[in-house]
Amino acid sequence: MSCGVALAVSLLLSDPNVAMAAAQPPAAADAPVSVAGEPLFADIVARSGRLRGEVRAWMADGAAERADFFAGPDFSGFKARATELAALDMQGHLILKERGTDGDLKCILRGISEDIPVKLSAVEAATSPAERSVALDELAYLLNDNVEVITAPPQPEV
Repeated sequence: MSCGVALAVSLLLSDPNVAMAAAQPPAAADAPVSVAGEPLFADIVARSGRLRGEVRAWMADGAAERADFFAGPDFSGFKARATELAALDMQGHLILKERGTDGDLKCILRGISEDIPVKLSAVEAATSPAERSVALDELAYLLNDNVEVITAPPQPEV
């Protein structure tokens, strides 16, 4: 009996977890892999989370209801960071497109990239506190989607 076989038999007999793991079917070679740990996608998640937190804070403390809010540095800085995020989402879309993988995430990232400027414009165009509240809520929801679609476990293509 070779040493390798003897070692395998010894492990199987000594640790039931090894036997259970050996009984599991092998992972599919073409199973989808999460991109959430890749630097670009992790950066998108972090930026989206921070921007969503800013929007929620404005909603909670009423800051966005001030007449001069859009002229101030808080919103102009936010808008610049959100525009950068939209560009990163498009970059993520292009990377996934080039790889030929993850069709859903690829399409969602493109959609988010295109929707961020639209939601920013809706916030700026809101003429009443009620309209602004709805626009901010939709922007926060979009930013949250950005986090959730990247961090969700990948699903096989259908």
